[in-house]
Amino acid sequence: MRFTPTVRWRLTAVYSGLFLLSGAGLLLITYLLVAGGFPVVKLRAGPADVIEVCTLSGETTATGTDFDACAAQAQRLIAAQQDETLRLLLFRSGAALAIMTVVSVGLGWFFAGRALRPLRVITAAARHISASDLHQRLAMTGRRDELRELGDTFDGLLARLDDAFTAQRQFVANASHELRTPLARQRTVLEVALADPDATVAGLRTVCGRVLAAGEQQERLIEALLTLARSERGLDRRDPVDLRAVTASVVSSHKEIRTYLSPAPILGDARLAERMVANLVDNAVRHNIPDGTVEVTTESEAGTTTLTVTNTGPVIPPGEVDRLLQPFTRLTGERTARDGLGLGLPIVAAIVTAHGGDLDVRPGRSGGLVVTVRLPASHGVRSQVARRQRYSSGL
Repeated sequence: MRFTPTVRWRLTAVYSGLFLLSGAGLLLITYLLVAGGFPVVKLRAGPADVIEVCTLSGETTATGTDFDACAAQAQRLIAAQQDETLRLLLFRSGAALAIMTVVSVGLGWFFAGRALRPLRVITAAARHISASDLHQRLAMTGRRDELRELGDTFDGLLARLDDAFTAQRQFVANASHELRTPLARQRTVLEVALADPDATVAGLRTVCGRVLAAGEQQERLIEALLTLARSERGLDRRDPVDLRAVTASVVSSHKEIRTYLSPAPILGDARLAERMVANLVDNAVRHNIPDGTVEVTTESEAGTTTLTVTNTGPVIPPGEVDRLLQPFTRLTGERTARDGLGLGLPIVAAIVTAHGGDLDVRPGRSGGLVVTVRLPASHGVRSQVARRQRYSSGL
C-alpha cells in the first residue's frame, strides 16, 4: 500500500527539517569560528599574556639549533591539538544535533497534532452530519485564530444549508399541495358528472369547462415553477436587452399605468427580463386599491439600470415585507390567494439574482409597495438603441 503523507507528517517534516538546517548552520559557524580563533603561540619571550615555549632551564630562551628543533616539535604538537579539538567539536556537536533532531521530530509530531486537532473535529463533524441533522454545530472554543475562524465559517455554512434545505422541503410541500388541489377538483367534478345518470349535454359541457379551467391553473403553476427553477440556476449567456422597450411592451395593455421610461440597457435574458417586469406590473395592478395608481419608471445612471414599480395598495407592515418573497405566501393569512399563484415576487427575486442585481421591496408611505430593481447597466445596449433611433428618425 502506497504511503500518503498526511498534513501532520508534512508539518513534522518541515519542523524537523528547519531545525536540522538551522542546527547544521550553527555548527558550521561555530566550527569556522573555533578553527580561526586558536590562541597565538609565541616561541620567544613576550608579554605575560602570550604563551612562551622553547625556553631552557633558568627561563632562558633557546637559540640556534635547540630553538629550531623545539619550534618544529611545538608546531607539530599544537597542530595535532588543534585538529583533535576540531574533531571532537565536530563529533560531539554532530551527535548533539542528531539527538535533538530526533527530539524535534517527536516534538513536531506532538505540537502538529495539537495544532491540527480542530481540523480533526471539523472532519469528524463533516463525516457525520447529513441532510437530516444540519442543525448540529461545531461551536468551537479557545483562542480566536485561523482554525477557530474556519470552524465558525463551517458553522455558518451549516446554518445556510439548514435554511436552504428547510426552504426546499417547504417549497416542495407547498408545490405538491398546489398541484394536488386542481387535480382533486378535476377528479371531484368528473366523479360527480359520471355518477349523475341524468347528465345532460349542457351539464357535461359545464363539467368539461371546469376541468379545462383546473388544467389551465395547473399549466400556469407548472410554468411558474419552471421559470423559478430556471432563474435560480443562473444565466448561461447574456445578451443586450433594452429594459425600457421590454417595460413599454408589458405595460401597453394597462392604460391606467403611469410610465416614466428612460433608456435602460442591461445584459441578460430577454424572456426572463420580460417575465420580471410582467410579474411586478401584474402584482401592482392586482393588489391595488380601487381608483389607485400604478407607476413604472426605468432609468440608467452611474453604471446601474433601475426599474421601479409603485402602487397605492393596502398598508403593509414593514416587518411583513420579507414574507412576500417566500413562495406560496400571502399576507392575508392564507398561503395563496385565489387570483394568484403566490410565486410572482419570488420569481422576480430569482431573476434579479440571476442577473447579478439587487431587489429592494419596501412599503409605500400611504400604502402599497415600492419595488426597486437595480441591475448592472450595459453601455453597448444604449449605443445600439441610439443607433436604431437615429436610423428610424432618418427614415
